[in-house]
Amino acid sequence: MSETSEHKVDPRLLELLVCPRTHTALEYDAEKGELISRAAKLAYPIRDGIPIMLETEARPLDD
Repeated sequence: MSETSEHKVDPRLLELLVCPRTHTALEYDAEKGELISRAAKLAYPIRDGIPIMLETEARPLDD
């Protein structure tokens, strides 16, 4: 799956964002369109190019 306009996020924005729970850096998963917080074990969705940084919208990561 390639990056679509739905998943594209400004790289400068990605440098500024941190996990709202742990305040640690996030990893960008372009294939899934998510921002990954390894510390919180959560994946935050990106919708229409906008990261949804709400814990209630995040999915738990599988270990």
